[in-house]
Amino acid sequence: MDIIDRRLNPKGKSLGNRQRFIQRARAQIRDAIKENLRSRSVSDSTSGEQIVISSEGIHEPRFVQDRHAGRRRRVLPGNKEYQEGDRVPRPEGGEGRGRSASDDGEGEDEFAFALSREEFLDLFFEDLELPDLVKEKIKSEKAPKSERAGFSRTGAPNRLNLERTMRRSLVRRIALGRPADEVMAALERELDALRKGEIEPADGKPVGTRIAEIEEALARNERKRTVIPYIDPVDLRYNRYEQVPKPIAQAVMFCLMDVSASMDETMKDLAKRFFMLLHLFLYRRYEHVEVVFIRHTNRAAEVDEETFFYGRETGGTVVSSAFHEMLRVVEERYPVDDWNIYVAQASDGDNIPSDVPRCVKLLHEQILPICQYMAYVEVGGDGERPPGFRVRGDSDLWAGYGPVDKAHANFAMRAIDHPRHIYPVFRGLFSREGMEA
Repeated sequence: MDIIDRRLNPKGKSLGNRQRFIQRARAQIRDAIKENLRSRSVSDSTSGEQIVISSEGIHEPRFVQDRHAGRRRRVLPGNKEYQEGDRVPRPEGGEGRGRSASDDGEGEDEFAFALSREEFLDLFFEDLELPDLVKEKIKSEKAPKSERAGFSRTGAPNRLNLERTMRRSLVRRIALGRPADEVMAALERELDALRKGEIEPADGKPVGTRIAEIEEALARNERKRTVIPYIDPVDLRYNRYEQVPKPIAQAVMFCLMDVSASMDETMKDLAKRFFMLLHLFLYRRYEHVEVVFIRHTNRAAEVDEETFFYGRETGGTVVSSAFHEMLRVVEERYPVDDWNIYVAQASDGDNIPSDVPRCVKLLHEQILPICQYMAYVEVGGDGERPPGFRVRGDSDLWAGYGPVDKAHANFAMRAIDHPRHIYPVFRGLFSREGMEA
């Protein structure tokens, strides 16, 4: 016997049920997303995703009979072959419950589940973060947050403070002498007993006199109860809130991309895909993050997002020009005491030999001392090496940045040789586990 609840969800309950399901199957859904990302372009990350996960652990609860308890009798009409106690062989072939037929009898249940865009991005960036986001500042132009600020006599019903209200009500009733329910009940019990002759007045008064006194006291107390209410408007106290400006962690991400002639279309495509993923991550996870786009050849310039991703300018290569442009922007708009500064640089690694020492010096003396974190991504290669690290044929920048990587904990460098390496490298740079490693 199976009992399955298939009642329709009440109004407004579908979202909660869906969120509980995602929470329960979160590990399987996250693994399925990672698997699907191998064949998914970065530009597709703004849409939803249909994933397939194993049905293990998501079955509906059901009641079944205990095979080892109770008494059972079966009636098998039309049986001419078996007697009581015979073992019936398992049928060969066909389909079992929820499993497809196979030669070895094994199968795997799967469950297709469609994620919305918001759900996909929440899981996509779930454990990624900007490291050391610690500098905070009060920004007056931002809406402050509400904080508890005592009590008030007026307010919305949902802000009524029951404890404070009942405390004031009790003090007022005691001060004005409003009779308690216990006092009224005791007088009524004494009056009833006197009328029935069960007791005599304690002070020796005649019964009629005592009855008249109790009736007068009850009438007086009843008038007091009417005049002195249990809850009076003066007792009401509401939680009061004030808008208090809160310090916020504000950050700026500098995206530096090499667009010189040595960067072919494949390399530029890898760099653009990496920056598109970074851009989506920042705007998805953080509210107060600004992005500054800088393209460089032998000269560098701050550009808008459209020009950064789709501009066609090319030329020679002087990487230090991008660093000088970044320092200029920082000095003009982003005081280092107030802003968390991050840098992401993408290049094929080619640079004029005389410029590499200048780049290393700028990193040691000016860039990394003011940065929370900097990631250098080198694009290009044969695509056969595993993502992340060069093992042979180091470029000019890779060789020059090697000592910098060892000397500064807030600097990381990775290599991307193939589109399938973009997401693993990105996770290694910005996941909590990757940064700790």
